[in-house]
Amino acid sequence: MKLERQNATIEVLDEGPEDGPVVVFANSLGTALSLWDKLCERLPSSLRRVRFDLRGHGGSSVPDEPFGIEDLVGDAEGVMDALGIKDAAFVGLSIGGMIAQGLASKRPDLVRVAVFSNTAAKIGDPDLWNDRIRAIEAQGLEGIADGVMERWFGEDFRATDEVKYWRQMLVDTDPQGYIGCCRAIAGADLRESTAALRLPVLGIAGTADLSTPPDVVRETVATIPGSRFEVIEGAGHLPCVEAPDLYANLIMSFLKETDYV
Repeated sequence: MKLERQNATIEVLDEGPEDGPVVVFANSLGTALSLWDKLCERLPSSLRRVRFDLRGHGGSSVPDEPFGIEDLVGDAEGVMDALGIKDAAFVGLSIGGMIAQGLASKRPDLVRVAVFSNTAAKIGDPDLWNDRIRAIEAQGLEGIADGVMERWFGEDFRATDEVKYWRQMLVDTDPQGYIGCCRAIAGADLRESTAALRLPVLGIAGTADLSTPPDVVRETVATIPGSRFEVIEGAGHLPCVEAPDLYANLIMSFLKETDYV
């Protein structure tokens, strides 16, 4: 389905039983809905699985005006409100994890439990993101793709043919959508609001993640009382792709332990 949101159209995929426990997923920078394909195949069919593309990614449009993390949080909020979803489990990866943090703070009625995967309350600094924007403006996404693959995946996965699929997904992303999300990350500092969260949280990191290393994820998750933190050995920034069985097991264990399912 398509959701009209202010000056953007958001692509939404809603699968599974309408009355089942809901898990909502928010993507990482430079990926589309298929980021979660392997994971969703491994989750129980009794779950309702809702995914959406970030602005300027996949099937979602690129707005003409600049946007910030609050707009991306608003997109997630709009998707859930449009589908009549409350008290959901929300899984966010990278910038999707920032969206998860922001949504849990803004609309606690929508998020009962959350997974903050390969993310932080503040990722990098403006100089880092401005350097990446300048590189894209000069070389396109093709010019940064190899470096991104090194941050996304561990060495073993990069040696497989599958990495070509993810590299192409990045290159096919609308550059203005990618740059817009870079600017949103650069301007986002959620440390205060995330530390004030009081809901069950699972943090997930990968030992080979060069974008949000385990210590960065741990520092954010540790500010939330009662949170749980897990590290996937050898995985990079997208462990749901590299280690889907382990990733699915971590999420299902968490949902059972918190009595969500």
